[in-house]
Amino acid sequence: MNTQTAPSPQFYLTAPATCPYLPQEMERKVFTHMVGERAPELNDLLTQGGFRRSQNIAYRPACEGCRACISVRILAGEFVPTRSMRRVLATNADVVSTEYPAEPSSEQYSLFRRYLDHRHQRGGMSDMSVLDYAMMVEDTHVNTKIIEYRLRAEGDGIARQAKGPLIAAALTDSMGDGLSMVYSFFDPTLADRSLGTYMILDHLRKAKDRGLPHVYLGYWVKGSRKMDYKTKFLPQEHLMARGWERFVPLDEN
Repeated sequence: MNTQTAPSPQFYLTAPATCPYLPQEMERKVFTHMVGERAPELNDLLTQGGFRRSQNIAYRPACEGCRACISVRILAGEFVPTRSMRRVLATNADVVSTEYPAEPSSEQYSLFRRYLDHRHQRGGMSDMSVLDYAMMVEDTHVNTKIIEYRLRAEGDGIARQAKGPLIAAALTDSMGDGLSMVYSFFDPTLADRSLGTYMILDHLRKAKDRGLPHVYLGYWVKGSRKMDYKTKFLPQEHLMARGWERFVPLDEN
Protein backbone atom coordinates (compact mmCIF):
# COMPACT_ATOMS: atom_id res chain seq x y z
CA MET A 1 0.00 0.00 0.00
CA ASN A 2 1.38 3.41 -0.99
CA THR A 3 1.42 5.69 2.03
CA GLN A 4 3.39 8.57 0.48
CA THR A 5 1.76 11.97 0.55
CA ALA A 6 1.41 14.15 -2.51
CA PRO A 7 3.48 17.39 -2.54
CA SER A 8 0.36 19.20 -1.28
CA PRO A 9 -2.57 17.59 0.54
CA GLN A 10 -5.69 16.92 -1.49
CA PHE A 11 -8.95 18.08 0.11
CA TYR A 12 -12.40 16.58 -0.37
CA LEU A 13 -15.94 17.55 0.64
CA THR A 14 -18.47 15.16 2.16
CA ALA A 15 -22.13 15.00 1.14
CA PRO A 16 -24.65 16.77 3.43
CA ALA A 17 -25.82 14.78 6.47
CA THR A 18 -27.90 15.50 9.56
CA CYS A 19 -25.84 17.29 12.21
CA PRO A 20 -25.38 15.11 15.34
CA TYR A 21 -25.27 18.18 17.62
CA LEU A 22 -27.90 20.45 16.05
CA PRO A 23 -30.46 18.15 14.42
CA GLN A 24 -32.16 21.05 12.65
CA GLU A 25 -28.95 21.67 10.67
CA MET A 26 -27.15 19.75 7.92
CA GLU A 27 -23.42 19.19 8.22
CA ARG A 28 -20.67 18.92 5.63
CA LYS A 29 -16.97 18.39 6.23
CA VAL A 30 -13.82 19.10 4.28
CA PHE A 31 -11.17 16.45 4.83
CA THR A 32 -7.75 15.22 3.77
CA HIS A 33 -5.56 12.20 4.44
CA MET A 34 -2.53 12.43 6.75
CA VAL A 35 -0.05 9.68 5.97
CA GLY A 36 3.67 9.39 5.39
CA GLU A 37 6.63 11.31 6.75
CA ARG A 38 4.96 14.72 6.53
CA ALA A 39 1.96 13.70 8.61
CA PRO A 40 3.20 15.17 11.95
CA GLU A 41 4.00 18.53 10.34
CA LEU A 42 0.66 18.53 8.51
CA ASN A 43 -1.18 17.62 11.71
CA ASP A 44 0.34 20.65 13.46
CA LEU A 45 -0.62 23.02 10.65
CA LEU A 46 -4.14 21.67 10.19
CA THR A 47 -4.91 21.54 13.92
CA GLN A 48 -3.79 25.16 14.22
CA GLY A 49 -6.14 25.86 11.32
CA GLY A 50 -9.17 24.32 13.01
CA PHE A 51 -9.01 20.71 11.79
CA ARG A 52 -9.45 17.61 13.93
CA ARG A 53 -7.86 14.21 13.45
CA SER A 54 -9.75 10.92 13.22
CA GLN A 55 -7.43 8.03 12.41
CA ASN A 56 -5.45 9.12 9.34
CA ILE A 57 -7.97 11.77 8.31
CA ALA A 58 -8.05 15.46 9.24
CA TYR A 59 -11.40 17.20 8.89
CA ARG A 60 -13.20 20.41 9.72
CA PRO A 61 -16.81 21.58 9.30
CA ALA A 62 -17.75 23.18 5.99
CA CYS A 63 -21.46 23.66 6.59
CA GLU A 64 -23.60 25.96 4.51
CA GLY A 65 -25.24 28.69 6.57
CA CYS A 66 -24.04 27.46 9.99
CA ARG A 67 -20.90 28.44 11.92
CA ALA A 68 -21.78 26.91 15.30
CA CYS A 69 -18.67 24.68 15.47
CA ILE A 70 -15.76 26.69 16.86
CA SER A 71 -12.27 25.33 17.48
CA VAL A 72 -11.14 25.75 21.09
CA ARG A 73 -7.69 25.71 22.66
CA ILE A 74 -6.84 26.43 26.30
CA LEU A 75 -3.86 28.65 27.17
CA ALA A 76 -2.04 26.17 29.39
CA GLY A 77 0.58 28.57 30.73
CA GLU A 78 -2.03 31.03 32.02
CA PHE A 79 -4.58 28.49 33.24
CA VAL A 80 -5.54 28.54 36.92
CA PRO A 81 -8.10 25.95 38.10
CA THR A 82 -11.31 27.19 39.68
CA ARG A 83 -12.37 26.12 43.16
CA SER A 84 -14.58 23.35 41.75
CA MET A 85 -11.71 22.14 39.54
CA ARG A 86 -9.40 22.01 42.55
CA ARG A 87 -11.99 19.78 44.23
CA VAL A 88 -11.91 17.48 41.19
CA LEU A 89 -8.11 17.28 41.46
CA ALA A 90 -8.35 16.48 45.16
CA THR A 91 -11.02 13.83 44.59
CA ASN A 92 -8.76 12.13 42.04
CA ALA A 93 -5.53 12.36 44.01
CA ASP A 94 -5.54 8.54 44.05
CA VAL A 95 -5.45 8.32 40.22
CA VAL A 96 -2.27 7.44 38.31
CA SER A 97 -1.89 8.54 34.67
CA THR A 98 0.54 6.69 32.41
CA GLU A 99 1.38 7.32 28.76
CA TYR A 100 1.79 4.42 26.35
CA PRO A 101 2.30 4.03 22.60
CA ALA A 102 -0.98 4.16 20.66
CA GLU A 103 -1.81 0.48 21.07
CA PRO A 104 -5.29 -0.82 21.99
CA SER A 105 -6.08 -3.38 24.67
CA SER A 106 -9.12 -5.49 25.54
CA GLU A 107 -9.32 -3.67 28.88
CA GLN A 108 -9.50 -0.31 27.11
CA TYR A 109 -12.19 -1.55 24.75
CA SER A 110 -14.27 -2.92 27.62
CA LEU A 111 -14.20 0.50 29.28
CA PHE A 112 -14.85 2.25 25.95
CA ARG A 113 -17.86 -0.01 25.34
CA ARG A 114 -19.33 0.73 28.79
CA TYR A 115 -18.84 4.43 28.19
CA LEU A 116 -20.62 4.36 24.81
CA ASP A 117 -23.48 2.21 26.07
CA HIS A 118 -24.09 4.61 28.96
CA ARG A 119 -23.38 8.00 27.38
CA HIS A 120 -23.76 7.70 23.59
CA GLN A 121 -26.27 4.96 22.81
CA ARG A 122 -27.52 6.78 19.70
CA GLY A 123 -24.27 8.37 18.58
CA GLY A 124 -22.34 7.62 15.43
CA MET A 125 -19.82 5.53 17.40
CA SER A 126 -22.41 3.43 19.25
CA ASP A 127 -21.90 0.29 17.14
CA MET A 128 -18.09 0.32 17.11
CA SER A 129 -16.58 -3.15 17.34
CA VAL A 130 -13.29 -4.11 18.95
CA LEU A 131 -11.68 -3.89 15.50
CA ASP A 132 -13.12 -0.40 14.98
CA TYR A 133 -11.68 0.64 18.32
CA ALA A 134 -8.28 -0.80 17.42
CA MET A 135 -8.27 1.22 14.20
CA MET A 136 -9.24 4.39 16.07
CA VAL A 137 -6.19 3.98 18.31
CA GLU A 138 -3.62 2.50 15.93
CA ASP A 139 -4.35 4.22 12.61
CA THR A 140 -2.12 7.24 13.13
CA HIS A 141 0.93 8.60 11.37
CA VAL A 142 1.55 11.33 13.95
CA ASN A 143 2.89 11.39 17.52
CA THR A 144 -0.04 9.78 19.32
CA LYS A 145 -0.21 8.32 22.82
CA ILE A 146 -2.88 6.48 24.76
CA ILE A 147 -2.98 7.79 28.33
CA GLU A 148 -4.43 5.39 30.87
CA TYR A 149 -5.88 6.54 34.19
CA ARG A 150 -5.92 3.94 36.94
CA LEU A 151 -6.74 3.94 40.62
CA ARG A 152 -3.53 3.81 42.62
CA ALA A 153 -2.59 0.31 43.77
CA GLU A 154 0.10 -1.08 46.02
CA GLY A 155 3.46 -0.99 44.24
CA ASP A 156 2.60 1.86 41.86
CA GLY A 157 5.59 4.10 41.44
CA ILE A 158 7.91 1.11 41.77
CA ALA A 159 6.52 -1.26 39.14
CA ARG A 160 6.94 -0.24 35.50
CA GLN A 161 3.18 -0.29 34.87
CA ALA A 162 0.35 0.87 37.12
CA LYS A 163 -1.66 -2.06 38.50
CA GLY A 164 -4.96 -0.55 39.61
CA PRO A 165 -8.26 -0.77 37.71
CA LEU A 166 -8.57 1.29 34.52
CA ILE A 167 -11.14 4.06 35.00
CA ALA A 168 -10.42 6.43 32.08
CA ALA A 169 -8.30 6.81 28.96
CA ALA A 170 -7.40 9.52 26.47
CA LEU A 171 -6.08 9.30 22.92
CA THR A 172 -3.80 12.33 22.57
CA ASP A 173 -1.62 13.85 19.86
CA SER A 174 1.60 15.64 20.84
CA MET A 175 2.32 18.63 18.60
CA GLY A 176 4.85 21.42 18.43
CA ASP A 177 2.58 23.88 20.21
CA GLY A 178 0.49 21.70 22.48
CA LEU A 179 -1.50 18.57 23.16
CA SER A 180 -4.61 17.70 21.17
CA MET A 181 -7.21 15.56 22.92
CA VAL A 182 -8.46 13.37 20.08
CA TYR A 183 -10.87 11.25 22.14
CA SER A 184 -11.37 10.40 25.79
CA PHE A 185 -13.67 8.07 27.71
CA PHE A 186 -14.20 6.98 31.30
CA ASP A 187 -16.11 4.73 33.67
CA PRO A 188 -19.67 6.16 33.62
CA THR A 189 -20.43 4.76 37.09
CA LEU A 190 -17.86 7.10 38.69
CA ALA A 191 -19.77 10.32 38.03
CA ASP A 192 -18.72 11.81 41.38
CA ARG A 193 -15.10 11.89 40.18
CA SER A 194 -15.83 14.17 37.15
CA LEU A 195 -13.26 12.20 35.15
CA GLY A 196 -13.85 14.14 31.93
CA THR A 197 -12.85 17.35 33.71
CA TYR A 198 -9.98 15.59 35.46
CA MET A 199 -8.45 14.39 32.18
CA ILE A 200 -8.49 17.92 30.76
CA LEU A 201 -6.85 19.23 33.93
CA ASP A 202 -4.22 16.50 33.69
CA HIS A 203 -3.50 17.43 30.05
CA LEU A 204 -3.10 21.05 31.09
CA ARG A 205 -0.59 19.99 33.72
CA LYS A 206 1.31 17.88 31.18
CA ALA A 207 1.36 20.73 28.65
CA LYS A 208 2.59 23.22 31.24
CA ASP A 209 5.30 20.82 32.45
CA ARG A 210 6.53 20.42 28.86
CA GLY A 211 6.47 24.13 28.07
CA LEU A 212 3.66 23.69 25.53
CA PRO A 213 1.30 26.66 25.29
CA HIS A 214 -1.95 24.96 24.27
CA VAL A 215 -4.35 22.11 24.92
CA TYR A 216 -6.70 21.65 21.95
CA LEU A 217 -10.22 20.49 22.86
CA GLY A 218 -11.75 20.20 19.41
CA TYR A 219 -15.02 21.96 18.69
CA TRP A 220 -17.32 23.89 20.95
CA VAL A 221 -20.74 23.73 19.32
CA LYS A 222 -22.62 26.89 20.17
CA GLY A 223 -26.19 25.93 21.07
CA SER A 224 -25.32 22.36 22.11
CA ARG A 225 -25.56 21.99 25.89
CA LYS A 226 -23.35 18.93 26.08
CA MET A 227 -20.47 21.00 24.65
CA ASP A 228 -20.73 23.87 27.15
CA TYR A 229 -18.19 22.29 29.50
CA LYS A 230 -15.40 23.24 27.09
CA THR A 231 -15.83 26.97 27.75
CA LYS A 232 -15.19 26.55 31.50
CA PHE A 233 -11.42 26.15 31.09
CA LEU A 234 -10.11 29.69 30.97
CA PRO A 235 -8.32 31.50 29.50
CA GLN A 236 -8.92 30.01 26.08
CA GLU A 237 -8.90 31.03 22.44
CA HIS A 238 -11.45 30.42 19.72
CA LEU A 239 -10.61 30.23 16.02
CA MET A 240 -12.63 32.95 14.33
CA ALA A 241 -12.60 34.48 10.85
CA ARG A 242 -9.61 36.69 11.72
CA GLY A 243 -7.66 33.93 13.48
CA TRP A 244 -7.34 32.77 17.08
CA GLU A 245 -9.07 35.22 19.43
CA ARG A 246 -9.27 35.25 23.21
CA PHE A 247 -12.68 34.10 24.38
CA VAL A 248 -14.58 36.35 26.79
CA PRO A 249 -17.53 34.64 28.55
CA LEU A 250 -20.83 36.52 28.54
CA ASP A 251 -20.74 37.00 32.31
CA GLU A 252 -17.44 38.88 31.93
CA ASN A 253 -18.73 41.37 29.35
